[in-house]
Amino acid sequence: MNPKIIVLDDDPTGSQTVHSCLLLTRWDVTTLKRALGDAAPLFFILTNTRGMDAARAAAVTREVCANLKTALADYAGPVLFVSRSDSTLRGHYPVETDVMNDALGPFDATLLTPAFFEGGRITRDSTHYLMVDGKPVPTHETEFARDSVFGYKTAFLPDYVTEKTGGRVAADSVQRLTLADLRAGKASAWLAALHDNATGVVDGESADDYRIFANAVLKAAADGKRLLFRSAASLLTALAKLPPQPVAAESFSTLVRDGRPGAIVVGSHVAKTTAQLTALLKERGVVGLPLDVARLPAARAAVVAELTASIAHAHANGLTPVVFTSRTELAFASVAERLAFGEAVSGTLMDVVKRLPDTLGFLISKGGITSNDVLSTGLELTASRVLGQILPGVTVVQTPPWHRLPTLPVVIFPGNVGGDSALAEAYRRLAPSHAQASPAKLAA
Repeated sequence: MNPKIIVLDDDPTGSQTVHSCLLLTRWDVTTLKRALGDAAPLFFILTNTRGMDAARAAAVTREVCANLKTALADYAGPVLFVSRSDSTLRGHYPVETDVMNDALGPFDATLLTPAFFEGGRITRDSTHYLMVDGKPVPTHETEFARDSVFGYKTAFLPDYVTEKTGGRVAADSVQRLTLADLRAGKASAWLAALHDNATGVVDGESADDYRIFANAVLKAAADGKRLLFRSAASLLTALAKLPPQPVAAESFSTLVRDGRPGAIVVGSHVAKTTAQLTALLKERGVVGLPLDVARLPAARAAVVAELTASIAHAHANGLTPVVFTSRTELAFASVAERLAFGEAVSGTLMDVVKRLPDTLGFLISKGGITSNDVLSTGLELTASRVLGQILPGVTVVQTPPWHRLPTLPVVIFPGNVGGDSALAEAYRRLAPSHAQASPAKLAA
């Protein structure tokens, strides 16, 4: 019997390689038990901890784990726990895995598996790379490593572990599963030798590599090995062994409600998102509606009212409004101030989402934290079902039939995924008829 895979996801983009499973935005015991009884081999608990400070992230993770222990008390099957986070090594590590070890352990090992092949992230000789124009660039040389909250100095994972644990875990104690050993069939023996919550890092350059590793993991788990993962999305595909997704990427337009125009909400500030937004705003049938973050938090109510009216006007004219935060990232005196302001910006966006027209055809949310807030706060969902991917690494979920916006397809588009035209391509796949209209302009 394969284990149920339980994923604590620090933003909602970890489902970007799977389908047919549940995303939970609540983690009360009743909801968790319902997910444990679901037919899918895995489910996600969207904690949104990447948008929190470390103390709050730890508290939320602890709450989830406590409820999980209660929900699992009468669950007969085996389970695997995954702390899913960013494939560019940003996030609250080791805060979240430490809490999971305390609450759900003891584990034989905590394993870092950050490769995300669909997004061009690979791990070779224990160094994590981002493929840029066909060339591997160590992630510490990318913009992601300069993140003001989650920055780091090295992409060599044993040294990364030492850096992030403040020296608690020495680099030379980190167990390494290299590509050579993985492909030589040594994964099972490597896993068997791990004990006392060892820290391990795993190479992977392709989906085949992770399939080999996942087979060894499932066998080890069946034999009683207790493993905790700090992982990006690709390993989940290999562990879950799902068949091809039921909806073809090109067919999601059939799910658009009554063929109507949609709305697009862009919150991510990474350079890739800005380039994608620039390309999207050149598409036919869209109209850009900027949210000037400099007006927040003082003018929040006025900003929401203005955007709501502009969205309604655009929708009535058969256009898809693109609401986007102003692109300049402001400077703050502390990490706490930056996170608090981010929450104010997201709260404003969610006030707008709550007021979207009832006749909306589809919704695209760009950015991980933004997408989490869209599902949990803007749409006020307890759970949603993953339909599959509209583009590699870009998930589509659907609201339930009893929702205010019933059976609405919602695209969860990570900030750091896809080429410059990817956001525009997602729009075109959902709105082919509207994308053929003349370029849109609205009077102020």
